[in-house]
Amino acid sequence: MEIFDTHTHLNIEQFKGRVEEELTLAKEMGVTTHNVVGFDRPTIEKALELADNHPEIYATIGWHPTEAGTYNQEVEDWLVGHLSHPKVLALGEIGLDYYWMEDPKDVQEAVFRRQIQLSKELDLPFVVHTRDALDDTYAVIASEGVGPRGGIMHSFSGSWEMAERFMKLGMMISLSGVVTFKKSEDLHEVATKIPLDKLLVETDAPYLAPVPKRGKENKTAYTRYVVEKIAELKGLSVEEVAKATTENAKRFFAID
Repeated sequence: MEIFDTHTHLNIEQFKGRVEEELTLAKEMGVTTHNVVGFDRPTIEKALELADNHPEIYATIGWHPTEAGTYNQEVEDWLVGHLSHPKVLALGEIGLDYYWMEDPKDVQEAVFRRQIQLSKELDLPFVVHTRDALDDTYAVIASEGVGPRGGIMHSFSGSWEMAERFMKLGMMISLSGVVTFKKSEDLHEVATKIPLDKLLVETDAPYLAPVPKRGKENKTAYTRYVVEKIAELKGLSVEEVAKATTENAKRFFAID
């Protein structure tokens, strides 16, 4: 079995010196490919370093909404220089975060819009982070338009109606460990109804650990539990969901 964790943070300090053991555990649980997402200078540099040193690791890089206030031309030039790296799959995670609210909404929106434009100029997909800002996130994506390479709603946590609206724009839906939570009824509906070809899986490790590890440090290996829960909700085998979501990821990211 091959499972593709489309969004993990093996590049943060928490995993320093432990990446090898994380990859070993992942392999034991059938998680064979990892997209490590960088969201500021240190994590972008680390994501690229990991991708260079591990055949099973790829990188996605972008400027997170909580960093929006530091985005400028110099940052953009630096980012563009690294987006041509052969193992960079997408631009992200970008979006809106009204939970932490590090910068005003208009600043976040301007940086989000600019990076969507950049992704289209560079012929890359984009990966969206949205927290407490789903309607505004939808409005920005709808007005900017999704390029031919598409986009991903990372760790999607909205309703089925919202998932449908994002898919109509050309977005993929990625489900994380939140889908395993008992009270995530909206996401259970999303997982049940979503066409398999629109679905990706992820951990967002070390955050959002799934049941049965909820409340502990999340690991990229635990994508397996996300796949198992989706399989249960869809009435499919674990192998079927693993195969479909891995093929989706490879097709979406244009990995041979």
